[in-house]
Amino acid sequence: MIQSSHSVDLNSQTFRVLSIDGGGIKGLYSARILEHFEERFNCHIADHFDLICGTSTGGLIALGLSLDVPVSLISNLYYRRGKRIFPQRNSLLSSLKQLLLRSKYDNQELKAALQEIFGNRTLADSRCLLCIPAFSLTDGRPFIFKYDHPEGDLCRDCRTRYVDIALATSAAPAYLPIVSIDNYDRKQFIDGGVYANNPTLVGVVEALRYFVGAGKRFQKLMVLSIGSLEPNPGRRFVAKHNRSVIDWNKDLISTFFEGQACLTSYFVETLAQHCGSPFDYVRIPSAPLSSAHARIINMDNTSSETLQLISQMGNDQALFWGRKPEVTQFFKSRKQYIIR
Repeated sequence: MIQSSHSVDLNSQTFRVLSIDGGGIKGLYSARILEHFEERFNCHIADHFDLICGTSTGGLIALGLSLDVPVSLISNLYYRRGKRIFPQRNSLLSSLKQLLLRSKYDNQELKAALQEIFGNRTLADSRCLLCIPAFSLTDGRPFIFKYDHPEGDLCRDCRTRYVDIALATSAAPAYLPIVSIDNYDRKQFIDGGVYANNPTLVGVVEALRYFVGAGKRFQKLMVLSIGSLEPNPGRRFVAKHNRSVIDWNKDLISTFFEGQACLTSYFVETLAQHCGSPFDYVRIPSAPLSSAHARIINMDNTSSETLQLISQMGNDQALFWGRKPEVTQFFKSRKQYIIR
């Protein structure tokens, strides 16, 4: 049941959106930032955001936040399960199998980890509005799993299991298997990162369409976007111009994801300043990566060194950004769109 507020102060008219990028095992970076914010502001993240968006590993984090799962448990998941979800194998043999036979990894370990966190809970159990992007291969179009809210007269997704949504949004092509979900007549889904690795624009559109603006309940929008670790822009000079799939290897997917995330950030920043209803937009970006770090930090490297680096960078960014007034303003009051 949605609770209405009769207060006319600014906080009661403010709609807050949290967006979390995808990035495979690099989700540990985003989780560490949010873990620090929960500790710093002594809260559950879902108490301060009306809508949470997340793609791929960011979707897994978003789903956990919506159930008040402590972010520390999600961070721990990357450590405890990361090496089993993304087992490190002979790179050449793995690349050949990935090219010729099947996805690089199966999703059984990921499914087991998700079952451990979410059990059989469905989207109806969420404590906040949700937008979790996936892509429907069956329909050939984007598919966004949403909490069924009355403003949109939605009634499609609340019976869907958290585990199934998490598997669908994180099914990166060539890395993890395609996912079919029974209660959509076995539609087939892949990673929402193919169009919304940075899902901030998805959240902004959802907010402006249904919740914020003239004639709507909320008059002000605030958006906090958590990036993933990304290499510094650009690649080394490529001597071989006619590159095969094996030549591209992991750069094939990561280049799509990085480009999309960068463009979305530009779009949202421009909209925040120039649209008819300007809004507050804060983007916590990737920490700078040295060339040595960029060589080992990618979406499926689960070595102890890599996990330690990702964790350290997340903690450092959280300490830096957690003091900024533009971030603390998100935690000064609780959200106003109350589901339960």
